Amino acid sequence: MYKQLGEESPSLMDTRVDREEERHQCSLCLQRFLNRSALVKHLKTHVEKKHQCSKCVKAFPRIHDLKKHLKIHTGEKPHHCSVCLKDFSVKSHLVTHMKIHIEEKAYQCSECLKEFTLKSHLIRHKKTHTGEKPYQCSVCSKVFTEKYHLTIHMINHTGEKPYQCSVCLKDFPVSFSLIRHMRIHTGEKPYKCSECLIGFTLKAHLVRHMRIHSGEKPYHCSVCLKDFALKPTLITHMRTHTGEKPYQCSVCLKKFSVKFYLKSHMSFHTGERPYKCPVCLKGFSCNSSLKKHLRIHTREKP
Repeated sequence: MYKQLGEESPSLMDTRVDREEERHQCSLCLQRFLNRSALVKHLKTHVEKKHQCSKCVKAFPRIHDLKKHLKIHTGEKPHHCSVCLKDFSVKSHLVTHMKIHIEEKAYQCSECLKEFTLKSHLIRHKKTHTGEKPYQCSVCSKVFTEKYHLTIHMINHTGEKPYQCSVCLKDFPVSFSLIRHMRIHTGEKPYKCSECLIGFTLKAHLVRHMRIHSGEKPYHCSVCLKDFALKPTLITHMRTHTGEKPYQCSVCLKKFSVKFYLKSHMSFHTGERPYKCPVCLKGFSCNSSLKKHLRIHTREKP
């Protein structure tokens, strides 16, 4: 039977909340919490944080917490899923991940009937229906559904890049960007296609690739109802309806709907001819001109 986020009467809910908070109260500042885990987490804020990270400004009360945190900077992921081979920097994250493989999806959305293994995933998903965005930027007032998205956004204001690549010393604002970048140096491609076994550095690239096999086209034009496999392709297509041309030549101010068209156009100003004929080595500014030229050698009629 599915567990859904149902509604209770306000009076019953308030009574239950008050009773729970009385049981979990901080003895130092008297702040109350709904459960013991939240209280335990809060108590750590009263402990002196004497172990500071040398890479960023974060500090921790225990050396164990600092060592665990440092894996974010190094990109180390020593904990491996035995089912899908995904790697994790923290063991608790692996334990949570394993529920995807071994547990039933006990939580169902009452709106769209989508199922989830974890209650936290259902709560996060529900925000897509309610439009709730509880996390607000203190600088520009932009709002977000997830705290993590707000954290990433704040980097636009601070310019902070605390995560550094140990190979090329390039800096990154978030740990995920560093982990993704490290695959350039290692050549790691952890996401494998189950159909043709091609490997990818990012999960998003694998998802996109799988549509070649499935034929899925989940992005639909609201004007002409044409379907697309990729969201960027839909965005580009929509410009045929709106007439939008966001890419402008800095020399002659001509505008283009696609960035590639602008890049090709710029070769007329620079004189660059990057497309070479493999037969006579003549150069062309755009690929279409090269294809047209090749008909001279193949004697193909246009």
